[in-house]
Amino acid sequence: MTSNAPAAPRIAQVSRTTAETKITVRLNLDGTGQSRLATGIGFFDHMLDQIARHGLMDLDIVAEGDLHIDGHHTVEDVGITLGQALAQAVGDKRGLRRYGHAYVPLDEALSRVVVDFSGRPGLVMHVPFKSGMIGQFDTQLAYEFFQGLVNHAFITLHIDNLRGENAHHQAETVFKAFARALRMALEIDPRAPAVIASTKGSL
Repeated sequence: MTSNAPAAPRIAQVSRTTAETKITVRLNLDGTGQSRLATGIGFFDHMLDQIARHGLMDLDIVAEGDLHIDGHHTVEDVGITLGQALAQAVGDKRGLRRYGHAYVPLDEALSRVVVDFSGRPGLVMHVPFKSGMIGQFDTQLAYEFFQGLVNHAFITLHIDNLRGENAHHQAETVFKAFARALRMALEIDPRAPAVIASTKGSL
């Protein structure tokens, strides 16, 4: 017998405060791609907007960080807080497709991202950025963002920039592909909406 009860909304709000940052993330996994972003790092906001728009999730992030030092703590802690929000919003992962993948091009750049809501944090990332800075964004911090996110969302994530000569294009294809892969993995499988996609019975 199937239930006609509406599915619980997949939303979350997480706040995190340390001596270095103060961050609030609001997330609706079943949104329309709307975002309100204020991290103090313009290019980072642009990348987070890609996650919202291409992941079809509503995402609000406000971050106050020690940017007078550099962007490291802000970017990493946004990743941590967004990861916590993702984990909260998916709940027990019942009905999730679990796996997602995407290839995204932008002019000469091409990236591939594969995600698994495995319950086990893991990141493999190969992105040979052609520049150390994009605006005020240190390209090394892309790794720190995704590392913080996977550790707290409990996902396995493989990111490969297959080609690219422009660092802006490289980063944008990575974030767009991540969003598209995430969107696929987070879909509820209509054939198994109450099933957890694991032989263990839990994720």
